[in-house]
Amino acid sequence: MRTQVGIIGAGPAGLMLARLLQLAGIESIIIENRSRSYCESRIRAGLIEQWAHDMLIEIGVGERMKREGLHHRGIKLNFGGSLHPIDFGEMVGKGVIIYGQQEIVKDMIEARLASGAPIYFEVEDTSIHDIDGKKPKIRFRHDGKAQEIECDFIGGCDGFHGICRPSIPEGVLTTYDRDYPFGWLGILADSPPPDDELIYSYNDRGFALFTMRSPTLARLYFQCAPDEDIARWPDEKIWQELQARLGGARKLQEGEILQKGVTPMRSFVIEPMQFGRLFLAGDSAHIVPPTGAKGMNLAFADVRVLARAFAEFYRAGKTEHLDGYSQKVLPRVWKAQRFSWWMTQILHHFPHENAFDRRRQLAELNYLVSSRAAMTTLAENYAGLPID
Repeated sequence: MRTQVGIIGAGPAGLMLARLLQLAGIESIIIENRSRSYCESRIRAGLIEQWAHDMLIEIGVGERMKREGLHHRGIKLNFGGSLHPIDFGEMVGKGVIIYGQQEIVKDMIEARLASGAPIYFEVEDTSIHDIDGKKPKIRFRHDGKAQEIECDFIGGCDGFHGICRPSIPEGVLTTYDRDYPFGWLGILADSPPPDDELIYSYNDRGFALFTMRSPTLARLYFQCAPDEDIARWPDEKIWQELQARLGGARKLQEGEILQKGVTPMRSFVIEPMQFGRLFLAGDSAHIVPPTGAKGMNLAFADVRVLARAFAEFYRAGKTEHLDGYSQKVLPRVWKAQRFSWWMTQILHHFPHENAFDRRRQLAELNYLVSSRAAMTTLAENYAGLPID
């Protein structure tokens, strides 16, 4: 097979890159080692920054999101026995949208297949070759047959555990990494969320987050050990813990727990995000703690820049923007890392904290909700920094 851009990974980064390239008249082939049903059902983050929401509509994959997405003007911080609203609309004139990542994936897969553009699901034994030459290749097996794609460039959108980043020669990349001493126990429940807005809760028992996927589906989390055994948490105990961490600010309405699991937390960045004709985007290049809700939005920001660089190459033969891809996207990545770390450290309990640390966190939260400048800073980062 022959294409202009070979894309590894049919998650948000890979599908968005393919969509932007298609609109620019650039051919691509996507391969994915998971099944279509897995990609469309894996429940992940669902908070979309305002600019990303607008882009999804602009490129023709946002109609269902317009009908079903939940628009939020802000968040609420819960501490000291009270809820403290922060109105993003008032502070920065924009908000955020809740629409499940798996729903975005469904919409983009449907749009791509409807156009006749290829996606190869359930591939095996994927490898990439000649990435430092002019004709890199992607090799894999599909339906038991060996396949090869010759392309001009490769988009490495295959996530943290994918094969693209490890294919870059040793010594090229610098890794910045931090593991956190806690994780999140998360549930999806058939019950209405406790509030119209997201609630970030600071509690003596630890952090908790109360969000939603729809008016009747609650997405709820609480801080736990990174290696927590989910078997220790029957449904009744989970509801008791969530109610305790909400602290009486709202009453949780319990329902059937449809999904539960433990997610460890980490921060991770590699520099540069490219080598030869391989360009990394999304989780293959960086991971952020979910506290700041930046993962999918960063992936979209990466491929927006990358697609424009490819378009410049095919339109005018210029490589300036391709060569400068890492330098263009990394400042935004690091700003998202800073914000996600800041949100994490003011709301979570860390091991070996003492009374001083707890009082400092409360002082910072009190300052945050009493200062318009501080609330504006949070709103600007949370709703999305300027994209250009």
